[in-house]
Amino acid sequence: MDYHAFASLAHVRILLVPVGSIRRATFDKWATEIRNFDNLRLGDIPADSKDERARFMPNPLASGHLHLNFPTHPPPSTHSSMALFRPSHHPLGVIGIASCSQTDSLSGILAEFNAVVGGLFPRDALFPLASNCFVFEDDDGSTNLNLGDNLPGLVVIPSMMGNKKIYIGTLLADLCSQILGEFATVVNRLESPLGNEYLNSSLFPVLPPASELPEVLDHIDETKRASLPSHNSQPELSASNGTMLAKRPGLSLKRTSTMGPGVSPMTPGFRSASLTVQPPAKKRHSGIGAASSHGRLFKTLGDFFLLAGRIEDASVWYNEAIVLFKTSPDPIWYASALEGLVTVTVLEAWSAGHGLHTSFSSGKEPWTDISDKLNQAVNLYSRPSVLEIESNAPLIAYLYTCSVLRHTHFLFAVWSAKGWGPLAFTTMLQPGSSYYLPPTLSHIDSTSYVNLERLTSITHISRVQIATVLCQAHGPWLLHLGPRERVAALEVAAGMYGCIGYKRKEAYILREVLGCLMDLIVCAREESQEHRASRPQSAGAGLGFNGVNLGSHKQVVDQGTVGVRENESKDGNESILRLVKHICRVHGVNLNAVKLVDISTDVEGNVRDSVQSSSVLEEEIVEGQPETHGWPELQVGIIREAMAVAEALPGTDYPAVAQFALSALKTLHPVLASSEQHHLYSTASQALATSKRRGDRRQVEYWSGQPIVSIELSPLPLARLPLEKPLSVLEKRLSENAAVLPGVTDPFLYNPRKSLSGKTLFTVARNENLEIVVTIRNPFVFDMELQKVALSTSGVPFQGKDISLTVPANSFHPVTLTGKPTKVGMLVIRGCIVQAPGGAPREFILPLSTDEEEERRLRRRSAIDCEVGRTKYSGLMALPWEKPLKRTSGSGPKATTSNRAPPPPHFLECRIIPDQPLLRIRRISVTHGAVMMYNGETSTIRLTLENVSSIPVDFVRLTFEDSTIAPAQQALAEGELSVFEMYETEYDLLHRPVFSWSDHKYVKEIAPGAKTVLTVSCFGKVGCSSGAIHVAYANLNRPRDSLDTPPQVFYTRQLSYPLLVTVYHMLECQAMDISPYEALEPSELSAIHKSNDLSKIQSLLNIEDTIGWCLFSVDVRNTYGLPFEVTFDREQEGAPRESVTSLVPPGSTTRIVIPLKKFSLPAEQISQPIPTLSDRQFVIDKARLSNEEQTMQRELFWYREEVLQCIRGRWREAGGTRSGELSLRKQRMTLPMLQAVRTETARVQMSLLSLNTSNSGISHQGRIYLPEANEFLYLRTSVTNLSDAPLSLTLDLAMDPAEHVIHEGILNAIPIGLLRPNGSHDVDIVVCFVCGGTFNITATVRTLAALPSAGKVGFGDLTVLARCES
Repeated sequence: MDYHAFASLAHVRILLVPVGSIRRATFDKWATEIRNFDNLRLGDIPADSKDERARFMPNPLASGHLHLNFPTHPPPSTHSSMALFRPSHHPLGVIGIASCSQTDSLSGILAEFNAVVGGLFPRDALFPLASNCFVFEDDDGSTNLNLGDNLPGLVVIPSMMGNKKIYIGTLLADLCSQILGEFATVVNRLESPLGNEYLNSSLFPVLPPASELPEVLDHIDETKRASLPSHNSQPELSASNGTMLAKRPGLSLKRTSTMGPGVSPMTPGFRSASLTVQPPAKKRHSGIGAASSHGRLFKTLGDFFLLAGRIEDASVWYNEAIVLFKTSPDPIWYASALEGLVTVTVLEAWSAGHGLHTSFSSGKEPWTDISDKLNQAVNLYSRPSVLEIESNAPLIAYLYTCSVLRHTHFLFAVWSAKGWGPLAFTTMLQPGSSYYLPPTLSHIDSTSYVNLERLTSITHISRVQIATVLCQAHGPWLLHLGPRERVAALEVAAGMYGCIGYKRKEAYILREVLGCLMDLIVCAREESQEHRASRPQSAGAGLGFNGVNLGSHKQVVDQGTVGVRENESKDGNESILRLVKHICRVHGVNLNAVKLVDISTDVEGNVRDSVQSSSVLEEEIVEGQPETHGWPELQVGIIREAMAVAEALPGTDYPAVAQFALSALKTLHPVLASSEQHHLYSTASQALATSKRRGDRRQVEYWSGQPIVSIELSPLPLARLPLEKPLSVLEKRLSENAAVLPGVTDPFLYNPRKSLSGKTLFTVARNENLEIVVTIRNPFVFDMELQKVALSTSGVPFQGKDISLTVPANSFHPVTLTGKPTKVGMLVIRGCIVQAPGGAPREFILPLSTDEEEERRLRRRSAIDCEVGRTKYSGLMALPWEKPLKRTSGSGPKATTSNRAPPPPHFLECRIIPDQPLLRIRRISVTHGAVMMYNGETSTIRLTLENVSSIPVDFVRLTFEDSTIAPAQQALAEGELSVFEMYETEYDLLHRPVFSWSDHKYVKEIAPGAKTVLTVSCFGKVGCSSGAIHVAYANLNRPRDSLDTPPQVFYTRQLSYPLLVTVYHMLECQAMDISPYEALEPSELSAIHKSNDLSKIQSLLNIEDTIGWCLFSVDVRNTYGLPFEVTFDREQEGAPRESVTSLVPPGSTTRIVIPLKKFSLPAEQISQPIPTLSDRQFVIDKARLSNEEQTMQRELFWYREEVLQCIRGRWREAGGTRSGELSLRKQRMTLPMLQAVRTETARVQMSLLSLNTSNSGISHQGRIYLPEANEFLYLRTSVTNLSDAPLSLTLDLAMDPAEHVIHEGILNAIPIGLLRPNGSHDVDIVVCFVCGGTFNITATVRTLAALPSAGKVGFGDLTVLARCES
């Protein structure tokens, strides 16, 4: 393919042709070796000694170069008329490349070479001028060739020759010398008057054979020769009036510029919208012998000198021709002369080594004049005359297109080389047989916006300027070009647009290239069909069938027909499809979204499915649905074109048709209409079916994106679920009821090790069915059929079952896959293998999401959502597959983090354990699973278990749950309870459970097929509405498979039986009180006597000494419809057992009173904090009490616990057998109750005495005294030391109201002195109540030197009701 190099006018084309049976690889090898000589020094070319052939020969010391181009295809025959107009377009020489073997002969190779050349070029063709055949000997050296044979036109290169490159260069120099010698022969024919007339006879003249031309100029007389130019290479300069100057001796032309004499720079023109046709110019005389201008001859001489590397002579002849063309309009030849002149200018700059730092006095860019001349040439090509355009439209359109491409190549070379310099010259002089890109556009970021704009800022040549020039080559005149020239021109234009970053324009041109290629394919197919139709067919020819018509139009009746499909060559299909994919990709359609895979075969030749793996890291899961970009209507049209191209290719590429249709469905289904989706799906299905029928070994991968949305293990039934337990629970087992407390197994509120170990694996027993629920997504409007859906696993063997299904349109469809693991170990569920009809199976893996992965996906989704509806990327950077690259190409730490290798994926795992036993509940003693009890009542439940497996059960444990556990655990977990409330809640959970198992230490042995009975106790608790019994069982003593270390865990299964519980609330305890023993007034005693209920006071009558005793009382209320007998028992150390029983009628309240001996707890006990039964290490008190309040709270708690240990309540149904306990845990203890029940360290007794000793005393009732007002009395305070150690005590008295009391002495810190154990001391103070009323007098005994707020060891009080005399 010709790439229209800028300096193609200076390239000597030498055609390379294969000769004989040479292999393609061998031909390419030696062709590449020859192409390494892209130029030859003129000094290396041997000169011909003959004068008539030495005209274009270089001087021995010449410093120029001869530029070579080695195409492998000749120009089309329609361009033969341009042999004189543009000799650089035709092969001037031919080199045959042959490989000789032992059976080849040199004469035969030479004859075949001559036949090849004769077949390529007509006999009377002007070119080629020289030819030679290079015969390369095989490397094995087994040939038997006589290298001494001298065959003209054939050269043998032996394999033993060391440096073949030097020899090849010598041969090329000899061939170029022959070509340059033939230049003189051609010019001699043109310099005759008749030759000049032939040269001016038409726009593209053709020289007749040499026999029709006169002799050379040397044989012409002097009168005729004077009118012709000189024989020398230097022309006779013309004067301003255009007449020829006589040749003077010694006249020489010293070239000072690239412009010829009399030539001035021309103003660049501008191209019109299309090729314009000029009015008919002065009609050229076509008659032979008429006088004609020498402009064309001078231009032809310039072309030959340019090809010969003599650029100074070429410049002079081009300038002379331009001067003549100005006077006699010949726009096409004029434009060609301008092109040759600018080529000379570039060659001069390349030879002189001009670079970027060369100074120019004019201040203009050095390429400005060249660009102006090229622009002028384009304008000249675009304005041919009517006669010229009618007869030579294809050639003129071709020359115009080449001129535009030359101008574009010039600007592109300067722009891409960062200015005028050696790199730009190299780009412009590069031979056109291969496309050349400078280093500035060869790196990975060459087409980035920054790089392209940087080149523009350096060279001051914008991409728009290059594109403006290039767009002149695109127009209706392209239709005049031949198919080959049109494709070449469009290909170069598309490549140029791509290099300057105009990707959409490139795709637009490539669509036309594709149209041209498809026209050629269709035309070739039609010609082939016509050829087959015109060829006579014989019955059964080629197939071995006799009497069968092979599809001829004249079908015989009662004769069968055989359909014949010609096996078309598919060479080149892949390139066209790659071009189609690139065009669609630029327009936002990724036709590679669905890939083609080859079907692999095993050693025996059987077809084997090749499962392709695909990770969920594909962003189809992240984005949800594919992101579209572009004009949907245009994209749909391009997809239709792509499918039409794939169907029209030779041997219709049905896998490609299916790939294109399915890729469009995958990426564009959000914008495709329903009918369009159905059409694409049906087309793909038909194409896949046809491809399979024809035996194509390619298949499409699964195409609908990521179909697997989620994979979940279906939970096993509770009866079959294995639970892992450590063996340590068998050695030291916690209480059955302790499990109800949160955190009972760990003293820490947060334990990271426990949080890690809590992530247990899904466990299933060997040889038991495992169900996996897979959710499959279908985002399309049609029902999608799946031929195969299977699990992809690793680890232990897994016997899974494949299924086929149809996923409804626009839905998420769950499907259950079953299988059975056959060995013990770890089963890893990687994902699913999905296969569509006619496609290849593909594995979709679905790793588990970690926190880091979820965070990354969240950031990515946020970034995508942020970009929706916003213009963040311009141009092709907004394509869906380009955005992620730009989104992740950050700078700084983020980029460093994104470049790190991702952690290995983690998949869904399942632990496979050995076979496990299986029990079932045969029967239970409760009816309909319901239990009804009174509050505090205890009943039993009998549970019968049966072993239905072949494995014995040697381990059985029972656990329970009820409806009261969860609220209590939640309250404990919230931490809003006080310390006291927390203790009570935990106590109720631990010591008063609803269900319990008394024989839990007894291990039940249940043989296969045997039964056993378990007994469970049920306790009635108010608020319990439901419960459950869980039976955990296992086989511990199973035989071991090896002597390895035994496992540290075992597995249990669990049976559960739910129960409905109804608890009737009948009795309530309330108003608990502890008072001093004398608090029972005589009036109360008389009331009891009158009621004849002596049982209530029987316990009071048994106390002889009331000192050291207190009274415990509580009200019991019956809220039920039946009477109950309530009994309270007292069991106290140092006191006899006592009980009080009372009948509580329905709806009534009875007060129970029982004496309680005072006691004192050690200081070590009451100073301890309130315990937590869950053994948690840190318990925070929400009340935030002060130290004094906290001390008091602890003291109240421990005394209350001791009281509840001494006093127990129980009930019995009156006249029945049902009984239960009566709880006092809801009763609280107050400070007066504490003072009443606690034994004092120092006992304080207060009394009032009269001053008159004769008076018997002041009347009183208990501690209430009734004195007269305004009477002086003694206030006696008796203090007794009840401790075991002597105490130094002080007394504090307080009177309220103090302002109405007159007393003697001081009231605070009254010294008592040292009292020995059981010693006592009386303190008498005279007091007088000056008015009537109620007075409260308190006495506090403290240890000596104690603070007012501490050291209190005794307390007493007295109430005075003073009476006034009336």
